[in-house]
Amino acid sequence: MTSSVTRAATLVQVLRAAVEGDAAAVEKVCTPDVAAWAPAVSVSSATELAALLARREHAFTDIELDVAPLDVAGDFACAEWSVTMTHTGPLVLADDTVVEPTGVRVTLHGATVAEYRGDLICSLRQYWDELTMAEQLGLVDRADNSAP
Repeated sequence: MTSSVTRAATLVQVLRAAVEGDAAAVEKVCTPDVAAWAPAVSVSSATELAALLARREHAFTDIELDVAPLDVAGDFACAEWSVTMTHTGPLVLADDTVVEPTGVRVTLHGATVAEYRGDLICSLRQYWDELTMAEQLGLVDRADNSAP
């Protein structure tokens, strides 16, 4: 059986891959049939997840990821996290809209739950306030919740 320490490290690795757009890391830590869900995104394979992450590869730089204490029990692990990064490249949204670089430094807070099959992650669920990122990038005014 895989240790809790190993599973915690694997979760941190996939979180880092997600924010850095490191598609190659997905294959190292996820099963081929990994199911992943996050706001406005749902994928059902490592290939789809890698493609999604590749779209973000150059959107943000100066990334600082802070993962709060992990809870690992049985085949599940969860973590709270915050990521602060600078929007320096085109960001492709789920509907293929491209947001050109703004130079804005954004901070997101969220939580991730992972399920394991052996040593690999077979399911990921991430939760964060998508509106907060859109607001920080100047795409939405929270006062009226409309696009500029």
